[in-house]
Amino acid sequence: MPKRKPLRIKNYDYNTPDACFITFCTHNRKNTLAKLVGAIHESPEMQLTEEGRIVDPIINSISERIPGAIDRYVIMPNHVHLLIRLYGDCKGAEKSASDENRRSFLSKVVGYIKMNASKEIRKRNRNTEVWRRGYHDHVIRNQQDYDMIYKYIVNNPKQWELDRLYSIE
Repeated sequence: MPKRKPLRIKNYDYNTPDACFITFCTHNRKNTLAKLVGAIHESPEMQLTEEGRIVDPIINSISERIPGAIDRYVIMPNHVHLLIRLYGDCKGAEKSASDENRRSFLSKVVGYIKMNASKEIRKRNRNTEVWRRGYHDHVIRNQQDYDMIYKYIVNNPKQWELDRLYSIE
C-alpha cells in the first residue's frame, strides 16, 4: 500500500496553547449530518438531521472536558468545521514520551467527538460507517487568520448552496 502523506506540521507541538481550525468528514462524504434550509438571499441555515443532532451536544460538551473552548463551529451535510482555542498546559494528552506514539490534544478532541457520535449513531443504525479517517487542521497564525477562518465558518452554509447551484454536473 502507498504510504500516506503526513497531514501535521513537522516538529510542531500540537499540545501548545493555540487556536486551530479543524475539519473532519463523514464516511464517503455522504450528506448525513444536515441539510440546507432557506434561500441564499435569506441567510440559509443548516438543519441538523438525526445524526447531526447527536453530534451537536457532543461538540458543545468539549469545553467542559478540555482546557480550551470551541469558539465557533458548523455542522455541514458531510463535514464539521471547528475553530478551537486551547488554553494552558495540554501536555496531559501525551500517550508516551516517544514522539512517534504521542497523540496530540487536538487528536484526542476529534477522537472524542467521532467515537461518541459513532456510538450513538450506531445504536440506531448498527452497521453504519460514520466518519472518514483522520481530520484536517490549520494552526491559526495571527488575528487576521483567525478572523478569516471565523468568517469562513459563519458563511459556510451560504457557500454550500452557492457551490451546489453553480456546480457543473
